Amino acid sequence: IMSERTPLLHYRLVSSVNESEQPSPPATEPSEQKLSVFFGVVIPTLLSMFSVVVFLRIGFVVGHAGLYQTFLMFIVAYFIISMTVLSVCAISTNGALDAGGAYYMISRALGPEFGGSIGLMFFLANVCGSALFVLGLVEAILSTFGVPEATALQVLPSGYWWSLLYATAIALLCLFVCLIGAHIYAKATFIIFLVVIFVLLTVFISFFIVKPTVVTLPGSVVNMSGFPTTANFTGFKLETLWGNQWGGYTLDYTTGNMMTFASVFAVMFNGCTGIMAGSNMSGDLKNPSYSIPRGTITAVIFTFITYNLLSVLVACSCDRVLLQRDYSFLGDINVWHPFVIIGVYSSTLSAAMSNLIGASRILYALAKDDLFGKVFSVAKRTSRGGNPWLSVLISWFLVQLVLFSGKLNTIASIVTIFFLLVYAAVDLACLALEWASAPNFRPTFRYFTWHTCALGIIGCVVMMFLINVIYASASIAFMLLLLLLIHYLSPTSSWGYISQALIFHQVRKYLLMLDVRKDHIKFWRPQILLMVSNPRSTVGLITFINDIKKSGLYVLGHVQLGDLSTLPSDPLQSQYDSWLSLVDHLNIKAFVNLTLADSVRHGVQHLLFISGLGGMRPNTLVLGFYDDCLPRDKLIDPTLTSSESPNPFNPSQDLEEPPLFHFASLRGSSDGQDYGEFGNGKALGPQEYVAIISDAMKMLKSVVLARYFNDFERAQVTSPPSSTSGKVFVDVWPVNLLRPDSSSYVDTCSLFLLQLACILNMVRDWRKAKLRLFLCVEEGRSVRGSEEKLGQLLKELRIKAKVQTVPWDQVVALHWQHEDTAGAVEEENEEDYVNSFPSNATRVSDDYMSAVNRLILDQAQPPPAVRFLYLPRPPADTRRYAAYLRQLELLTQDLGPTLLIHGITPVITTDL
Repeated sequence: IMSERTPLLHYRLVSSVNESEQPSPPATEPSEQKLSVFFGVVIPTLLSMFSVVVFLRIGFVVGHAGLYQTFLMFIVAYFIISMTVLSVCAISTNGALDAGGAYYMISRALGPEFGGSIGLMFFLANVCGSALFVLGLVEAILSTFGVPEATALQVLPSGYWWSLLYATAIALLCLFVCLIGAHIYAKATFIIFLVVIFVLLTVFISFFIVKPTVVTLPGSVVNMSGFPTTANFTGFKLETLWGNQWGGYTLDYTTGNMMTFASVFAVMFNGCTGIMAGSNMSGDLKNPSYSIPRGTITAVIFTFITYNLLSVLVACSCDRVLLQRDYSFLGDINVWHPFVIIGVYSSTLSAAMSNLIGASRILYALAKDDLFGKVFSVAKRTSRGGNPWLSVLISWFLVQLVLFSGKLNTIASIVTIFFLLVYAAVDLACLALEWASAPNFRPTFRYFTWHTCALGIIGCVVMMFLINVIYASASIAFMLLLLLLIHYLSPTSSWGYISQALIFHQVRKYLLMLDVRKDHIKFWRPQILLMVSNPRSTVGLITFINDIKKSGLYVLGHVQLGDLSTLPSDPLQSQYDSWLSLVDHLNIKAFVNLTLADSVRHGVQHLLFISGLGGMRPNTLVLGFYDDCLPRDKLIDPTLTSSESPNPFNPSQDLEEPPLFHFASLRGSSDGQDYGEFGNGKALGPQEYVAIISDAMKMLKSVVLARYFNDFERAQVTSPPSSTSGKVFVDVWPVNLLRPDSSSYVDTCSLFLLQLACILNMVRDWRKAKLRLFLCVEEGRSVRGSEEKLGQLLKELRIKAKVQTVPWDQVVALHWQHEDTAGAVEEENEEDYVNSFPSNATRVSDDYMSAVNRLILDQAQPPPAVRFLYLPRPPADTRRYAAYLRQLELLTQDLGPTLLIHGITPVITTDL
């Protein structure tokens, strides 16, 4: 019967999938919920790790590597898998586990992207693994009963179609068992376990009771003339042990390839996998947190001792030629030759069934989680007893498709790499949970650290590339592709994202390191608080301010009027989703901060005091301008105009109203409750508006007032039509136009204007814009000297701008005429109060402001995309706030998008 041996190559391939995943059956089967440590974890893990390796691969490893290197290989291999076992034990003892095994652990720890991509690869690996074991069983049967030249009778015909028929019959047998239910397989597992253990005992006993004999070597698939045709089983001899101590790598008689340490180690490592078979039984265990650590570790230790003990017995009793030329020699030296055949058949059939049922349970878990939408939705169906029969049928159908390929040499390596990716992902999940320092991660199994997780990841990745560099790279690329696909197309899950915990951990650490006492002007950047009443009318301003933040802090602030003591709950909590959806919709990098106050002024004070954290706090306040322009709704519901097809991965997404549009309607509508954009609503008067500006300056915050951004379209402004020569201009007026007697261009506020204009010009979409800097001059003064002085300043500041001189003698004359006619009595009455508070505003007439406005308009050829103007301080006398606001309104009348800017602190330097 054993005169013709099945080549090791096949078993090396088919046994590369030793992941006999024992999935959890549905919770509706009460008989499956009471498995103990031994029956639920130890037996499945032992069968997965032994498989056919213990019978057909030990001699291959010892014959080529020698006893010492064999010990080294087992130590390294078990060190790698032990690191993963520690991670599995840690995650399994950190809460209740559901069906799905490794997929469930990874998805709930790393999120749907990693879980879905690894889960799909895990499913495919189990499908291919089941097919590989079926083909392995077919070849094992044909090697015994279907070889014409064998001494035994040929009772089975051979050939491709006959082999396919036998494989289909075995696959149907596995399908029948899986369709009945997992409880049938659970009962069969114990019987198979007893058979394998009994055969293993006969192997150990045979070394002691079988007398020395000569074994006829099998034929080779390559020409190996000159090699002996027989080899010796010597029994225990010191000479035999001495000859097998050191490595003796030679050609593999089944393939003709030269063996090396790496190739032998890769083959041997396949027999050490299967460590997750017990953890995947979590749904069937009495106490998973107790059973998984103890059962898995017990199985790993038992197999380690068995492999090493068997290696010693082989090295002491078998000639090296026998080990290198006959990989199934254990049957020849057994007390009864068919025992080993029975062991091979049993272990292979068990592995084929367990991979099929494992694939079906993984598919069922993927379908339940809706990560792929309608693609896997049919796999959710179950029988009355809870068995996912349709998942079993789909898995069996895919196994049958793989069987048509015949011998799957290349797929075998890919399957092994897929399993290693799963192990690495489990280690990564445990590492991420440990690094995140989440309070809820407190597993009862504490014999692990982040070092063991990292070593497990490194070991799995190294083994992947040791097996096959190309397949390992392709598998990682495939995983990343699936990850991106799920990230962009799958619905948001409620499992929690470990990335958020890791980001929080790192951000907190770096915020503590961001010391405000070490701030320097060289590294200043705008950190902006933009006050928004209703985003429906401020989309243009929100997107524009996003361009001038220069990687700084950007906060959208909103004040809702109300008194919490009179309300049943906080009304702001339900609004955050809408604001965050707005941030996503506009594709800006901003935070949202909402507050409840009795007035807008107090609300802005709250936000200026509390927004930000540590060294990241707003230093610039941006307000919409106070005018009577009617706001326009710039948020249009895309579901009313979109013609795109529904998202197949999230069909419910198209039926729900996005929270983006849950903002109040604009003023002028039927409800009339919204106070509109800052400065133009019922809830905010001119006096309070200017008071907000004054409060911000008292708090040493720079202030920016934005006007005419209601219709601002960033795409149109930065890409003008060819009819306008295609040029974009940004105008800067760095002089206080409300103080004609002050013509300084180098004060703090002027330099702040230049800095913001320069920042805007550094943004990618604004790089083609040309800065125009306007220099106001009077007759009798050196125009060339002023222009050269300003040009030199720009050169030192590394700002590229075109300086244009603007004569404004007539405008200044209007101012002095008004000063001459001003009432001396009024000045005398207010002198004490005015001098009690610093202000750079002065009294000017409406005619003067209109003249300045016309002057600015006359210089706008062609008109700029945006203007930067100097914002003076509000007057010290609060009674003049309305006049101050009137002056600003006249100054910016019909100028288009305009920013009135007042800088408080130095923001620019010429130092290196």
